[in-house]
Amino acid sequence: MRPRSPFALFSLLALALALAFLVLPIVAIFADVSPARLIEALGTESAREALWLSLRTTAMAMAIVIAVGTPAAYLVGRRRFRGRALVITAIELPLVVPPAVAGIGLLAALGPRGIFGGALEGTGTELVFETAGVVVALIFVSAPFYLRQAIAAFGALDGRPLEAARTLGAGPFRAFATVAVPSARPGLASGLALAWGHALGEFGATLLFAGSLPGATQTAPLAIFAEFSRPDGFVAALALSAVLIVVAAALLLSVKLLGGDGLGGTRRAR
Repeated sequence: MRPRSPFALFSLLALALALAFLVLPIVAIFADVSPARLIEALGTESAREALWLSLRTTAMAMAIVIAVGTPAAYLVGRRRFRGRALVITAIELPLVVPPAVAGIGLLAALGPRGIFGGALEGTGTELVFETAGVVVALIFVSAPFYLRQAIAAFGALDGRPLEAARTLGAGPFRAFATVAVPSARPGLASGLALAWGHALGEFGATLLFAGSLPGATQTAPLAIFAEFSRPDGFVAALALSAVLIVVAAALLLSVKLLGGDGLGGTRRAR
């Protein structure tokens, strides 16, 4: 067996350091207190409300992201048109915008004094300090994760099956639903997992746009901050954090079960 090169040893050390740095905080959340104390902390009504609100609002946000984002990503991924790079840049821009800026932007656009605030008020729609506002904030911060993965997945598809479906009489929607979506499933699942995980952890935009009202807009990340701010709330904050980690891990595992590779969204060719 050939001896390892210095670079291979350095790479192995770098991987060990990276894994230790990334995994240690996760492990520490579960190791800092006993499971019994974590379960006890989750028994409070405020913790249950925050968790249920997070699960409910993120599910609604993801349903909208999938329904709107999938055909939009298909168009951008399969077509080459003038201004396409600008469209992709606009999709990616929220990825690099700080969460606080996202919240301010939502207020400026959809708040009571925002650009469309008067129109929303005329329809009786209220977003600020309402659960609907949480969903809007989650869509804004998480949709780019799904869209970017979906665009890449659709763009990498072999066009021949789509052309064959059209030749056999399938319309554009049928070809999209029966050929494109199943073929791009790993990438779509990967994007959904990333978007859902980001939505579960969203803090800044939700706080600024929808507030932190228990039972109405206080999601699990906001409840973690509220508990952490209390002198005796560290255990409750740990418990909520542990639940979010478990949910995020389940999302990533679901990607593997759906045929993705965990993050890349594609299978390696055999």
